[in-house]
Amino acid sequence: MTQAQNLHQLMTETAAYDGQPAQLVTLSNAHGMEVTFMDIGATWLSCILLVKGNRREVLLGVNSMDNFEKQASYMGATVGRYANRIANGRFKIDGKTYKLETNQAGNTLHGGPNGFDKRRWNITEQTETSVVFSLVSADGDQGFPGNLNVSVRYDITEDNRVSINYSASTDKPTVVNLTNHAYFNLLGAEAGHDCLSHIVSINASQFLPTNSVGIPLGNLKSVKSTSFDFNQPMMISERFLGDEQQKSAKGYDHSFLLADGCKGTQCAATVTSPDALVTLKVFSTKPAMQLYIGNWLGSTPNRSGGNYEDYAGLALETQFLPDSPNHPEWKQDSCILKPEQEYNYSTCYQFEFSGDSSN
Repeated sequence: MTQAQNLHQLMTETAAYDGQPAQLVTLSNAHGMEVTFMDIGATWLSCILLVKGNRREVLLGVNSMDNFEKQASYMGATVGRYANRIANGRFKIDGKTYKLETNQAGNTLHGGPNGFDKRRWNITEQTETSVVFSLVSADGDQGFPGNLNVSVRYDITEDNRVSINYSASTDKPTVVNLTNHAYFNLLGAEAGHDCLSHIVSINASQFLPTNSVGIPLGNLKSVKSTSFDFNQPMMISERFLGDEQQKSAKGYDHSFLLADGCKGTQCAATVTSPDALVTLKVFSTKPAMQLYIGNWLGSTPNRSGGNYEDYAGLALETQFLPDSPNHPEWKQDSCILKPEQEYNYSTCYQFEFSGDSSN
């Protein structure tokens, strides 16, 4: 039995919240890369790479539906209707105030207590190299206005790229911010290593300071002369907890405003494994990216029958800046989607290998 077949069996032994088993889809390429997705949460469950002839699982995850529903870390899930935080669960569109369901310190995080990560999505298209999940979010869902039709398309390519395309339409002005909450550990998700020795670069000159619960303090700040300057590749541990912004969050859990060139062909971020064998490159049409190094992952179930520790993996969440509905002054695309518009953004995760000509 392959790892993917084993995962399919384990994840479907117990029914999901609606009494039915999850549906899993595995895609692969000719170079030994294998990715598995699930309809619950339109979740990216697994990412196996062939590194020097050995299979390496680089995505944190669970191996049962019970544990998936138990974890509160959004592992690999599609989050929405609005990823990240909306302060006090309130925002205005055209002068009308909308009050949302709140689920973290009086704020709305990742769409509210019953966000898209907890829903069963429909599989509307599937090929050997792609799968499309769709969801309808009703007007008033978690307090958000408008009936929203959403689709998420995952593709795998022969150059070891996972592409995620998000699209949505609405019948009433609303806010939309979709992302994927995958956690990566390029040494191996179950190898027992934290992510602090990973080497990271981020193509950004500004980051967004926040308070202790992740709500923006106001304006963006230059990364220059701070621990948030990743314009040159830097090991996470080098400036870990290096200032008050990190100390209040137990580490990096902050958004960066990406360079304008990232909307074209420029790389938004890179992550290299401590053994230098795997590099992950992130490309995105979204204006910002949240770097989260798993500061609160402790007690999250892993695949080995135990729990992950804090900092077991890092997330690179491409998105609008947090609390954007309440900050129209920020220089980024509007997070407000109108009926005459279509929401269409993409993020690509490209895996590259060194020292192995077979990849």
